[in-house]
Amino acid sequence: MKRLIPILWGLVAAYAAMTFVVTVFPGVIPVPVLIPVLTLVPVAFALLHGARRYGWEGMLVFLVICLVVSNALENLSILTGFPFGHYYYTGNLGPKLFLVPILIGTAYFGTGYLAWVLGTILIGDVRSRGSAFTTFAVPFIASFLMVAWDLGMDPTNSTIRHNWIWQQGGGYFGVPFTNYLGWSLTVYVFFQLFALYLHFRRPNSQMQADGLSASYFAPVTVMYAVIGVGVVLAYLVGVPNTSVADAAGVVWQRTSIAEGTATVAIYTMLFATALSAVKLVQGSLAVASAPRLAAPDSNRPTVLEPYPATGRV
Repeated sequence: MKRLIPILWGLVAAYAAMTFVVTVFPGVIPVPVLIPVLTLVPVAFALLHGARRYGWEGMLVFLVICLVVSNALENLSILTGFPFGHYYYTGNLGPKLFLVPILIGTAYFGTGYLAWVLGTILIGDVRSRGSAFTTFAVPFIASFLMVAWDLGMDPTNSTIRHNWIWQQGGGYFGVPFTNYLGWSLTVYVFFQLFALYLHFRRPNSQMQADGLSASYFAPVTVMYAVIGVGVVLAYLVGVPNTSVADAAGVVWQRTSIAEGTATVAIYTMLFATALSAVKLVQGSLAVASAPRLAAPDSNRPTVLEPYPATGRV
């Protein structure tokens, strides 16, 4: 893990740097290059980080479940209006799988993994033949953490950038309430399927969280925070004080959208980051203050137990 941690921090730094550049100096990086890079860096981070904990097989399962469920439900909604509402994707996001850009599935996976890990920090590890409580509670909490991301980014990407169009508009800066209900359902389904996979797979094939220190979980909390900070930074830098109309003809001020989404990001994504960081520090302090019954082994990594008793078996 000593080699892995610097790589993870390097990906976090690269993502943060790109977020800063494109927010403060818009137009410097061409959009056809920018969007894939900002999407694929979290994917690489998730695969590397997750393989240490769940193995490559586990992460492949997570990836496949995520891509299949998200693409199926998004296509269903475009055709029928369920579960997200009535919308369609423009050509801004590149090639599509049926009616949904391929990059959308990778975005679900990259950020979804971050939300999943924060869910395990807050609730407990999902283990093979482990607690039924964590098997169902982690997907439930992780789904809220995932939807918090869309609260910050959807109005900008739809109402302003027109990467997708809500055909009937919506009360949240042109985005309908049904969108967030659809997100909650979609991400909960693939989180729950992954949790059930972890719960029922063979114990000897599972890489548990035992032996993983705070240094392993810290890059995840910071990467999730960077996404939220990017929304806040866009407001602080300032946007043109011009108006934009959604598909229903309702006119919104760009400054209002930036201010509203920044406020939401602070009190959802950044709050969840702070709460997760507190849990990690709390676990580290508990380990540090615990009496040692035997001489420490310098070759053994520090064990972090950030999880509450209710999440353990």
